[in-house]
Amino acid sequence: MIGLVLAAGAGRRLRPYTDTLPKALVPVDPAGEGTTTVLDLTLGNFAAVGLTEAAIVVGYRKEAVYERKAALERTYGLKLTLIDNDKAEEWNNAYSLWCARDVLARGVILANGDTVHPVSVEKDLLAARGGGRRVILALDTVKDLADEEMKVITDGTGAVTRITKLMDPATATGEYIGVTLIEPEAAADLTDALRTTFEKDPDLYYEDGYQELVDRGLTIDVAPIGSIPWVEIDNHADLAKGREIACQY
Repeated sequence: MIGLVLAAGAGRRLRPYTDTLPKALVPVDPAGEGTTTVLDLTLGNFAAVGLTEAAIVVGYRKEAVYERKAALERTYGLKLTLIDNDKAEEWNNAYSLWCARDVLARGVILANGDTVHPVSVEKDLLAARGGGRRVILALDTVKDLADEEMKVITDGTGAVTRITKLMDPATATGEYIGVTLIEPEAAADLTDALRTTFEKDPDLYYEDGYQELVDRGLTIDVAPIGSIPWVEIDNHADLAKGREIACQY
């Protein structure tokens, strides 16, 4: 199993940082000097749970990631593979994850390049393995939800029945935080579901690919993460929160 980071996004609401950087390299250190980024935190988490390799899907301002690749490998002791997304500024992330289809076959812990979270999330996902589970989503069942969150409904067994932003928050079991464990056995089915998703509409999310899997009768499970500090960084208010959280670990 290896790590996988989706870091192709532009993050235009984080300008001026993202005039020259992809979203995953926006500084989250308190001084904003770039000593710590979301990518740093995520790679550090991967290393802390014993992974030795990671792949990073790059697109917008990918040269910034290429320039830091060797330094990131030295810092976190990970062998890094960069995967180019040729449509990063045109299509949404269902296509971005599909670009990593070859590494999905090895089994991955997938993390969005804009999610600041502690290593306990990766540990919870790894602890939830087994029992035939093939795809496991990290789920926040504590947070109060609104319209923007990627919401999830589960059934009585903890399996996902619905994942979308487009639902009444009051009906949701929790929020998917952007971190997933994908076993090798799920790779072929997920790859096909992602292709179906972006061919239907290039603006769809990879979570819509997860819904495609569910609609085909495949089980997606969840791992509740408890009450922990985390944030998806979409705008400057989120960035300020991310810097507060990053100081805690």
